[in-house]
Amino acid sequence: MPGLTAPSDYSKEPPRHPCLKINSKEPFNAEPPRSALTCSYVTPSDFFYKRNHGPIPIVEDIERYSVMVSGLVEKPKQLFMKDIRMLPKYNVTATLQCAGNRRTAMSKTRTVKGVGWDVSAIGNAVWGGAKLSDVLELVGIPKLTSNTQFGGKHVEFVSVDKCKEEKGGPYKASIPLSQATNPEADVLLAYEMNGETLNRDHGYPLRVVVPGVIGARSVKWLEDINIIEEECQGFFMQKDYKMFPPSVDWDNINWSTRRPQMDFPVQCAICSLEDVSTIKPGKVKISGYAASGGGRGIERVDVSVDGGKTWIEASRCQKSGVQYIADGFNSDKWAWVLFEVTADIRQSTEIVAKAVCNTSSAHSHDSSYLSYGTSKIS
Repeated sequence: MPGLTAPSDYSKEPPRHPCLKINSKEPFNAEPPRSALTCSYVTPSDFFYKRNHGPIPIVEDIERYSVMVSGLVEKPKQLFMKDIRMLPKYNVTATLQCAGNRRTAMSKTRTVKGVGWDVSAIGNAVWGGAKLSDVLELVGIPKLTSNTQFGGKHVEFVSVDKCKEEKGGPYKASIPLSQATNPEADVLLAYEMNGETLNRDHGYPLRVVVPGVIGARSVKWLEDINIIEEECQGFFMQKDYKMFPPSVDWDNINWSTRRPQMDFPVQCAICSLEDVSTIKPGKVKISGYAASGGGRGIERVDVSVDGGKTWIEASRCQKSGVQYIADGFNSDKWAWVLFEVTADIRQSTEIVAKAVCNTSSAHSHDSSYLSYGTSKIS
């Protein structure tokens, strides 16, 4: 497209921080050390995980760059960056997480396909940009709309990024129109990250940020926004990131029987200790992160230092000096919480952290949400 191109090779990749653990060099996929995640509530962009499917697109002329909003709408519109920046700007603190986070640990139980990740394919940032609900009003779609008069029910985001999974076509994904037009869902067309212009790895010049939803739906290097009748038929919507029972394997899988994953489930990971750490007996600080999709806050984090026999509640925090309450007015509902507890450890043991999310604000009717993170001390 004019102003933004996808290279055919990896000769013009951006620089990356040397501390990142590289899980795939081409395309570049990397995560920070788990200990780096708990150093800051807001993850610096250098330490934010990098999830890519091809060479990083290059902006050749920012003045010519534009996004086309079209499809089942009354008045399709071409939007340049100056048009988007003229809309009200919002800052949304939101955690993004790759749906494959912790895939390496999963593979120890049962082999799964895809890039291997430890616990750090997740990060929390302050995203700045225009709300998608405001953008869609420019093409005649009012806020809180579920169906357009032309039959549109979903919003598809198409990247300039080309990937092998799409047989050389663009990366793409979609969300329901009802979510896209809801201002409270805080879906952004973001051009800033942590108060600075997006860098190339994270979607410069413009990306979608869909809070509370797996990172695969937050499309980077945006080229087109299409209003469509059915959900996106791209690879990462139809043949990846779906949940199947244990009886299903790669020989009998039927992708069409399951819906694409959207809200990510509650997550809890210990970051201050590796899976097997050698420490001196005595007081040990145990810290990590907990997060839940769909705007559900973290109601509690419990830690056990005897393999789950007994539990102690950990302290939870977001911003310093502000009390964290799962559904509190001052709490960032789309963001993770950091937890910490100090325990007396005298012998080899298994440390387990358990997070419970706030179901009162959940979009589901399940009675409880739990996630575990473990470390062994030897």
